[in-house]
Amino acid sequence: MRRATSRRRADPALAGLPGLYPAAGARGALSVPGGTGPEMRLRALERDDLPFVHGLSNDSGIMSYWFEEPYEALVELQQIYDRHVHDSRERRFIIDCAGERAGLVELVEIDYIHRNAEFQIIVHPGHQGRGLAGRATRAALDYAFGVLNLHKIYLVVDVENPRAVRVYEKTGFTVEGTLREEYFADGRYRDAYRMAILQREHLGRS
Repeated sequence: MRRATSRRRADPALAGLPGLYPAAGARGALSVPGGTGPEMRLRALERDDLPFVHGLSNDSGIMSYWFEEPYEALVELQQIYDRHVHDSRERRFIIDCAGERAGLVELVEIDYIHRNAEFQIIVHPGHQGRGLAGRATRAALDYAFGVLNLHKIYLVVDVENPRAVRVYEKTGFTVEGTLREEYFADGRYRDAYRMAILQREHLGRS
């Protein structure tokens, strides 16, 4: 969750935490069939999920890959949730794994003219290594392209996070370029990849 709709804008308390608000008019869950992993679905983030989000946002290990300070107050999250719950430029989901919160997914900066949006995901450390990141990413792309009819989904990822890069590549994202010294984290500036996938590319893989 973030205060603003973009990681590059003000209000950093929500930066780096996907999963805030439900899709307008679609508060049900998105089932994720296939695969050999545990049952999984994406569902709209609700207010009672915020303590889970709060825990992620204060985890320095997680936030180091999001180029964000691991510092957040729960009351602040609650206030931001209330302010943004009807924002049509954002779609935020909880990764629900057999009834347990396993992570967050978000589509933010949704642009209905250019039909693009930014994608972000966090899988809770306790649920990593189970293939959830790839499955949740594909489900989010199904929603972005099949429901919202977006044309392009993009993301920014630390070049020193090869596991994430591999997940994105396997789900169809390609590197569009390198952003040199884009972020400051852990005492130094870091490069990042900008990756993206087009609607026709994703639907052609389905």
